[in-house]
Amino acid sequence: MKTEYVDLRDGKDIDEGLYKAAQIIKNGGLVAFPTETVYGLGANGLDENAVPKIYEAKGRPSDNPLILHISEFDEIKNIVKEIPNTAFVLADEFWPGPLTMVFKKSNIVPYRTTGGLESVAVRMPSNKIARELIKMAGVPVAAPSANSSGRPSPTKASHVMEDLAGKIDMVIDGGAVDIGIESTIVDMTGEVPIILRPGFITEEMLSEAIGRVEVDEAVKSLVQGLDFKPKAPGMKYRHYAPSGKMVIYKGDSKKVIELINEEIKKLIGKKTAVLATDETKDLYEADIVVSVGSRQNAENIAHNLFDVLRKFDEMGAEIIFSESFDENKLGFAIMNRLHKSAGYNIINV
Repeated sequence: MKTEYVDLRDGKDIDEGLYKAAQIIKNGGLVAFPTETVYGLGANGLDENAVPKIYEAKGRPSDNPLILHISEFDEIKNIVKEIPNTAFVLADEFWPGPLTMVFKKSNIVPYRTTGGLESVAVRMPSNKIARELIKMAGVPVAAPSANSSGRPSPTKASHVMEDLAGKIDMVIDGGAVDIGIESTIVDMTGEVPIILRPGFITEEMLSEAIGRVEVDEAVKSLVQGLDFKPKAPGMKYRHYAPSGKMVIYKGDSKKVIELINEEIKKLIGKKTAVLATDETKDLYEADIVVSVGSRQNAENIAHNLFDVLRKFDEMGAEIIFSESFDENKLGFAIMNRLHKSAGYNIINV
C-alpha cells in the first residue's frame, strides 16, 4: 500500500485535503490526522470491517479498546445509552479538548471498537483539522494514537510516517501537536467518576468541576498488569517504549545524578543515554543526554516527552536512564507515561 502524505500546515487546500481524507474513512480506509494531544489513526468507528484494520496496522492487541471521536456534542446521542448529569458538566467545561469519557455503549457501536466491552470511550478534540475531518466523514471516528503499538506516541507527522508508511492510506500533516500526551480518560458508568488514564485534564481540575473523582487502582499501580481486561486504552500493555532498555531513578536529585553516572561507567561498550532536564543536562557522562524541558514547566515536559523518547531510538541508545518528576497535577500523567515506557523498571534512591 502507498501512503499518501497531505501537508496542511500552511492552511492551503485544507478543504480538498480533508475531503479526500473523509472519503477514505467513509470507504473503510485509514487516515492519520493531528489532534491537540497526539496524532490519531482514524477509521469509521461503526464499520466492523474498517476497525480491525487499525489493529492490524498498529499491531495492537484486539482487547485494547478504541476511542470514538466526534465533532459536535449531539453526535454522542447515537453511540451511548445514557449520559449522566456529571458528563454534561464535564463536556461543558472541557469539550472540545483533551478529555475522554466512557459511557455504556449503544447497540450500533461494534464490539470490535470497544475491545469487547459494553462501554465506549468518546472524545471531542479541539484541533480544527480533526474536528473538520470528523464532520466531513459524517461518522464517529475510532482513533488510537497513530504509531506502531508499544512505541512512543506520535507528536509529528514524521513520527507517523516512520511507523506506519505503507500500512495506511493517508497521513495528514498539521504540524506538531500542542499538548503531547494523550487525553485524560474518565469512566462515567458508575456512581463516582473514575480516572482510567491521567492526562492534561488533571484530577484536581475534574474535582473542581464535579466534586468527588477517584483514580483506578490499576493506574496507581507500579506493576504491569497482564491478567485483566483493560477498561480504556493504555491500561494493560507496555506503551510509549523506546527500543533501548529504560530505567527510572527516583529520589534526591543529587543522589540520582551520582548513581546514574556510576552505572554509566560500568556499561563499557554500550551506548548510554539520559532523559534529563534543563537544570541537570550538563551533569551527566552518558553518550547521549537529552533534556525534556525545565522542571519549572510541566506542560513543556509533557509536550516534549514522546519526541525525546523517539530521539533516543534515532541516536541508537541501548541503555536509557531517566530522571523522575513530581507526581502531582500534570506530573501524574507524565510519570504514568514514563512508568509504561520503562516497563515499570524503577530504582528508588
